[in-house]
Amino acid sequence: MSDLLLSESEYRIMDIIWDNAPVESGKLVKLCESKLSWKKSTTYTMLKKLCDKKIVKNTDSLVSVIVPREKVLSHESEHVVKRSFGGSLPAFVNAFLGNGKLSKKEADELIDLIETHITDE
Repeated sequence: MSDLLLSESEYRIMDIIWDNAPVESGKLVKLCESKLSWKKSTTYTMLKKLCDKKIVKNTDSLVSVIVPREKVLSHESEHVVKRSFGGSLPAFVNAFLGNGKLSKKEADELIDLIETHITDE
């Protein structure tokens, strides 16, 4: 599923697509021009790459999402933890927190989240 790992440019256009889908390709060109200062050719090149990756589809000039934002974010997060922290979620959290502090509310939210994902491995 490496196709779900997006380049910075792919992610930037996907942000626009996710926020506006379904969107006519002509309108997407205008959105990318105003938000990213991209030319029409750049938008269509990036759109083709995303269609090739099967992240979006462009049918009759209407761009629709195939892979939701949450799935891409989840995949990218898993990739970072595996690549940079040997798959260790505690190592990732420790690095993420650095010297920062959590509020009691944030800590409680994390504890609740962890408790809902505990497995008996």
